[in-house]
Amino acid sequence: MEMEFLTEFPHTHMDRRPRKRPKLAWDVPQMPKAQPGNFCGQEVGNLTSFAPSRAPSDHTSSSLLIKGVARNGSPPWRDDDKDGHYMFALGENLTSRYRIHSKMGEGTFGQVLECWDSVRKEMVAIKIVRGIKKYREAAMIEIEVLQQLAKHDKSGSRCVQIRNWFDYRNHICIVFEKLGPSLYDFLRKNNYRSFPIDLVREIGRQLLECVAFMHDLRLIHTDLKPENVLLVSPEYVKIPDYKFLLLQGSSRSPRDGSYFKRLPKSSAIKVIDFGSTTYEHQDHSYIVSTRHYRAPEVILGLGWSFPCDIWSVGCMLVELCSGEALFQTHENLEHLAMMERVLGPLPQHMLKRVDRHAEKYIRRGRLDWPEGATSRESIKAVMKLPRLQNLVMQHVDHSAGDVIDLLQGLLKYDPMDRLTAREALRHPFFTRDYHRRL
Repeated sequence: MEMEFLTEFPHTHMDRRPRKRPKLAWDVPQMPKAQPGNFCGQEVGNLTSFAPSRAPSDHTSSSLLIKGVARNGSPPWRDDDKDGHYMFALGENLTSRYRIHSKMGEGTFGQVLECWDSVRKEMVAIKIVRGIKKYREAAMIEIEVLQQLAKHDKSGSRCVQIRNWFDYRNHICIVFEKLGPSLYDFLRKNNYRSFPIDLVREIGRQLLECVAFMHDLRLIHTDLKPENVLLVSPEYVKIPDYKFLLLQGSSRSPRDGSYFKRLPKSSAIKVIDFGSTTYEHQDHSYIVSTRHYRAPEVILGLGWSFPCDIWSVGCMLVELCSGEALFQTHENLEHLAMMERVLGPLPQHMLKRVDRHAEKYIRRGRLDWPEGATSRESIKAVMKLPRLQNLVMQHVDHSAGDVIDLLQGLLKYDPMDRLTAREALRHPFFTRDYHRRL
């Protein structure tokens, strides 16, 4: 007999059993066959499309159901695919409470489905974890962290809210509120155009408030990136992009779609994906963070703590200001060389303490660059990067001085010198009485 373990939010009696750039399907074809989970990427990043979803009508839902399956019955039993991903068909039930409406995102952990909650009468996002022991254990850790966050964040204004969780056919399923697109997806769909500085300010403030909230609870997120920050609303407006038109000269017509850019109607955001979150007292010797947002102390093997989140926030704010990731690399030495190009030389006291895995990047007390470069293309990729001040000045029309000063504090090499989240929130970039246009 199939068992379903349902625990309603809030989780006052949580099960304490032991305890991880994804591809987005913007338009999911309504196919009646089971969909396998073949996934790339690591995290739940691109969760939703820009189009708001409505409750599925009876007509729509019935057209998606496999022939012979009762509307409120269980779907036929299927084996997982070879990698342990749950096999499903659109329109099927996921327990008697949830009906699968569309596929929203996927990753190595499993997949995220948009489902209709027949009890709360709303669309939700359900993370279905692969039926493999290590992923199940990681999911239980995430549930525990989400419970801890929800306990202290009564308003639910900082982090994504867990609605429910259950164990279904050997898959841990975590039910979340449904939010809008990730910051990365918004940038991508906007042709990587930068955000206005006033919008960057509002997003940065909320992001730092979330990080400060987590750090106060002695929790370290360890994987902050634009894919893991979602806009609360999918709604946006289109406005003329005069800067883009000037750069293109007269080669573009105002009727051309690229003449317009999107701006979110609301600046409200929430942080997601707590599968890598750790407590302060746990082991901090392993590699954390997605490459582009990884702090220097992580790469050099010096150990890490709360400041690694701050570095990631600094990288994200640069990306929102410029439209592009600051350190676009996939190799450690090149990454460190890019840091030096943008921020100046790494401190000697850090280079002298690198672990045995990072010793190969250092020669005669300095970074082994460009001598240690793997190719001319790598050297060119580093050389084309501007200094931080110049990069900001290229993209920020006002308050550039405050932006530069803030980023220099967030991107300090030495984690002991880096601003804390609380200190950053007191920076003039956030406290000065700007004339805000949001």
